[in-house]
Amino acid sequence: MPTIEISLKDLSRLVRKKLSVSALATALQYVKGEIESSEGDRLKIEIADSNRPDLWSTEGIARELRSRYGNEKSLAKFKTKKSGLKVIVEKNLRNIRPRTVCAVVRGLKIDDEILFQMIQLQEKICENFGRRRKEVALGIYDYNRISPPIYFRAYGPGEIKFVPLDFNVEMSLKDILAEHPKGKEYAHLLAGMKKYPVFIDSMDHVLSMPPVINSDFSGKVTKDTRDVFIECSGFSMKFLLPALNIMVAALADRGGRVETVDVVFPDGKMQTPDFTPGKILVNPDRARNISGLHVTDADIAKLLMKARYDVKNEHGKLAVLIPSYRQDVMHEVDVIEDMIISHGYNNIGPITPSLASTGKLTPVNNFVKKITELMIGLGNQEVLSYTLTNKDNMIKKMNIESMKIIEIDNPVSKNWSVFRTWITPSLIEFMSNNTNKEYPQRVFEIGEVVIYDAKAETRSKNPVMLALACAGSDANFTLAKQQLDFVLRTIGIEYVVEETEHCSFITGRVGIVYANGREIACLGEIHPKVLSNFGIEQPVCTFEMNLSEILSLIEKK
Repeated sequence: MPTIEISLKDLSRLVRKKLSVSALATALQYVKGEIESSEGDRLKIEIADSNRPDLWSTEGIARELRSRYGNEKSLAKFKTKKSGLKVIVEKNLRNIRPRTVCAVVRGLKIDDEILFQMIQLQEKICENFGRRRKEVALGIYDYNRISPPIYFRAYGPGEIKFVPLDFNVEMSLKDILAEHPKGKEYAHLLAGMKKYPVFIDSMDHVLSMPPVINSDFSGKVTKDTRDVFIECSGFSMKFLLPALNIMVAALADRGGRVETVDVVFPDGKMQTPDFTPGKILVNPDRARNISGLHVTDADIAKLLMKARYDVKNEHGKLAVLIPSYRQDVMHEVDVIEDMIISHGYNNIGPITPSLASTGKLTPVNNFVKKITELMIGLGNQEVLSYTLTNKDNMIKKMNIESMKIIEIDNPVSKNWSVFRTWITPSLIEFMSNNTNKEYPQRVFEIGEVVIYDAKAETRSKNPVMLALACAGSDANFTLAKQQLDFVLRTIGIEYVVEETEHCSFITGRVGIVYANGREIACLGEIHPKVLSNFGIEQPVCTFEMNLSEILSLIEKK
């Protein structure tokens, strides 16, 4: 979770209300934050919402709290005018770092605290939201030291030199990557490239070498700086546009005057920053149903305006305008959550049901309980792994070229970046971590997988699967089939096995199981290449069956 440092006096000034530490602790519920530590005027605040980079600064928190205290309501408005500046992106960056968005902010009065917040927000955006500068590298420059227009070009490792930030000697791009502390830290982002990206002005003064380091000439912002040029570079506008808007909005809240920049690409041009709000329709009945709040449509609109949305009635639904600096609102449920936060979780009282009821297991859980007992009775050990995994374990190591999967858009770690579509790779990984244990090994897991389904509202379905993996000298197709046969016959399912081909299994020793013409399972002996990928030296056989599908067959009888 991002932790930021702020000045309480500075925050009070931006909120336009004197805040005590205790009052702030209560108010931070609106930004999912809490005070981690305080020392005099300095506070460290942990923001629990890792999807709201606009809250990772004093300015962002203040913007949110101003509406809660009634100083402002609804969508934050940011005025812009044209700067006349052009940033020209050249085509030789296509396969290097092809995209950038830019802005100019004038009339800043920078003191120590503003400078601290600017640098802190820049670092948080790049490191957290920008995935350690891979998706977003954000640079801020003294605009009065730049000679327009600005060019975004690619240069060879020794083709150009400049003095990097806080250094006093010129260095080539190659030397920066090899010798500069930031160069060493981020060199992997440019590994294997024959040319490196560079921002440079019309007088051949280098602004920066993104995503590594600014120049000392124009890339140093001080308390004497009044006008700044801001650029965000990367690969996708879904990261770059909100990142730029967040930084620009923060400086606008400090009194800066925002000016747009014409960014010219080889395939078109655009004007940034763009503060045009997004739009989403919210069904007020669904909002009431999800939240459990007895509120009118007008009440919902007021609560959402406190959360910095604009709201209008549109054919029985609420047309909600989303701030341009928020990229986290993807579904009406996200808006409903903000409505509940505005109402206050602590203001929702518990309700005692008017009718007594008794709890019981669902049919699926009852079925899973029965299957678990059968598997344990066969001498197998139950394990539990995560629904999240990674492409390497689920696809590459399993000797599969590709498969339809659902990925996490902005994963914290690449080790947990996709949802599993089957459990078998997790069991194989478990065995790879226990090669020093006694054989034979027999483990099983019952759990959900996430499979892409274009017809579903969430574009996915979550069947419950049973997977078994046996390792040892006796692990073969026959053993897997014996285990599967016992389970299916015990629950009264008649089935047939048809030979098939699968890259994860040995040819001729893999089959698909059908019941009533529906595919319910697969089984076989794991391919030696897969075992080698996981560092397993014993034979392994597996089966994996769809318990949700089997339960539906049983219920139809």
